[in-house]
Amino acid sequence: MLVVEDDPAIGSELVEALASNGYQAVLATTGGEALERVRDGVPDLVLLDLGLPDIDGVTVCRRLRTTLPFTVIVVLTARSQEFEVVVALDAGADDYLTKPFRLTELLARLRAHLRRQTSPQEERSLSVGLLRLDLPARRAYVAGEELALRPKEFDLLAALASHAGEVVTREQLMDDVWDANWFGPTKTLDVHVFALRRKLTEHGEDPQRITTLRGRGYRYEIDV
Repeated sequence: MLVVEDDPAIGSELVEALASNGYQAVLATTGGEALERVRDGVPDLVLLDLGLPDIDGVTVCRRLRTTLPFTVIVVLTARSQEFEVVVALDAGADDYLTKPFRLTELLARLRAHLRRQTSPQEERSLSVGLLRLDLPARRAYVAGEELALRPKEFDLLAALASHAGEVVTREQLMDDVWDANWFGPTKTLDVHVFALRRKLTEHGEDPQRITTLRGRGYRYEIDV
């Protein structure tokens, strides 16, 4: 695990707390150092503070996502930076925590993400219209062209497509894609749906393929 925090004292405390709970973590105090660290090894998860002294945190997130397509990225943001959360999620982050946060909440989030990351996929493929999902390989195709999806985007698309034509509630999606014991807001779900719509449309799908049912959830349409 990689902790990217510009305050050495806070970063060291996080690393020690993670170690005491069974996680191996290393600290980087700048964006440049974080990018160097991932060249030496691929972490399962990155805790990324957005307020870095050398490189904008969102830029670091985007570069990390390019280098680490399957690593979970959780951004840490001060309340004054909340406007950056949606941008960071769109840049590749899987989740965020607003400072100050409780260690118990952080650990619960990490367990949820890592559990979802390692849970086995049922060995089958799924096709709906132009979309085909290879679940064991975690690859998605539209009209034969592969989509570049982040881990949570793939999980969300699979959850929607597996119930094509049916309403999938927000609560069910949070349970299936993130975790039944999820802590925190569900804004990340909306951002991931927005990203999926954009990527599907860019590959020739109808922009109305994923329908929003306000106050209820989403539906992956069979016919549009």
